[in-house]
Amino acid sequence: MKDVLADLLHIPSGRIRSLHILKRSIDARHDVRILYTVEISADGEEELLKIIREKEGISAEIVMPPGPPFVLHKKSFYKRPVVVGFGPAGIFAALLLARAGAEPIVLERGRPMQERVRDVSTFWSKGVFRSESNVCFGEGGAGTFSDGKLTTGKRSAMIPWLLSEFVKAGAPSEILYEAYPHIGTDRLRGVIVALRKEIESLGGEVRFGSRMTGILVKNGRLCGLGLENGEKIETDRLVLATGHGAEDTYAVLERAGVAMEQKPLAVGVRIEHPQGRLDRVQYGRWAGHPRLGPSRYRLTYRDRKQDRGVYTFCMCPGGQVIAANSQPGRIVTNGMSRFGRASGYADSGLVVSVRREDFSGRGPLAGLAFLRKWEEAAFRAGGENYSAPAQRVTDFLRRTVSSSLPETTYRPGVYSCDLHAVLPDFVTTGLKGALRVWGKKIPGFISEDGILIGVETRTSSPVRLVRGKDYASVTVRGLYPLGEGAGYAGGIVSSALDGVYCVLSLLGMEGLECHGRRRERP
Repeated sequence: MKDVLADLLHIPSGRIRSLHILKRSIDARHDVRILYTVEISADGEEELLKIIREKEGISAEIVMPPGPPFVLHKKSFYKRPVVVGFGPAGIFAALLLARAGAEPIVLERGRPMQERVRDVSTFWSKGVFRSESNVCFGEGGAGTFSDGKLTTGKRSAMIPWLLSEFVKAGAPSEILYEAYPHIGTDRLRGVIVALRKEIESLGGEVRFGSRMTGILVKNGRLCGLGLENGEKIETDRLVLATGHGAEDTYAVLERAGVAMEQKPLAVGVRIEHPQGRLDRVQYGRWAGHPRLGPSRYRLTYRDRKQDRGVYTFCMCPGGQVIAANSQPGRIVTNGMSRFGRASGYADSGLVVSVRREDFSGRGPLAGLAFLRKWEEAAFRAGGENYSAPAQRVTDFLRRTVSSSLPETTYRPGVYSCDLHAVLPDFVTTGLKGALRVWGKKIPGFISEDGILIGVETRTSSPVRLVRGKDYASVTVRGLYPLGEGAGYAGGIVSSALDGVYCVLSLLGMEGLECHGRRRERP
């Protein structure tokens, strides 16, 4: 890379003292181009700046090296803080608490990584479901069985630091500069175990198979919690990062008087195509080139008659569709991929916005009942053996059912049926309108080898635990609701950031100024 840049600028390569890739992206809008943003240290930088500004298609600026995003100070607590849930939010909350010398106790209802992976593999191959060890519950949370995407809509100077923490724990260094960074479920598992071991080495304690069944509140302040085995733990600081699959936890919190409210979400299906079909559309003659990787898409549509948004969600190039339910007798789909993204298939969620008024109940947990209804309907339609109801894209639009289905990555299997029976009418209407428009944008998107698999219901939590600017519950002092389950994040990065910022606030660093570098377009 240094020699390439030196040739481009017509200078000796020795003049460039160092080069660091900040970003790599692919522009396939016209011809395919690979774009790089780099940071260099060089002799005569002012002169180089003039040379670069005369070059077409390249721009530059002088930047100051960024400082550390924060300096963590040691802090002692009278009682050990407790973290419930060991997904991204819980992991990074526990990590910072441990580095601050707080020796947190981490409670995770599921099993450690190796046992959990074995349980999930058995579920996918044989349909044997374990309520406390599945795609949602266990070491790493739902992110363990995902694409390992590290993209987020949030803008934060903390993100480079967060990505560097993943790399230190064993993630591939490419995530530091790829425009769409991803670790892959296979690499992410080792990263999670490494982070857990650091927490333990600093005095933290991670307990698996420990389900919280109650919280103890006195005069509006948290004073402890109870576990399923009858144990009581005294604490005045509880970081709650359970994820939105833990429906029983919401009931526990509601009984304890924790303020919560309904939250809108989105529901739909997974769509899957052969990856090669999409690559040929996106990359043309360059399809299959090893430097490009599998192509991706991101699509949106507005159903004006219903005034609802329809969009693709969690697109997984080279991935697979997985069974991701956290309760028995239900079907929930999601997408997952390994680091190499070499499955030969591409999948994405296709979802329609759901408003609070679509829920049949009025309480804060009405959204959970709404999701339960459709997840159970999908389970029945699939044959009550965890096979998922599925339909060709073309059949869905014609409302017909074929006797056979295209090959799919979903396990334990799929069952051909009419997906209109397992989704609300407003969702199927929105999906059909969007598919017809997207089929014109991407040739082959509507095809006989495209398959829809139901149902996609866990795009976000239907519940928000109300908290203040200090990240604490507005009704129970000492309780800190975090991440996806609390309704404040969506995905690995935003959840992890929520954990980081919460602990910084808890440590008295809420006025923290984060340092970051400005970036110019390449």
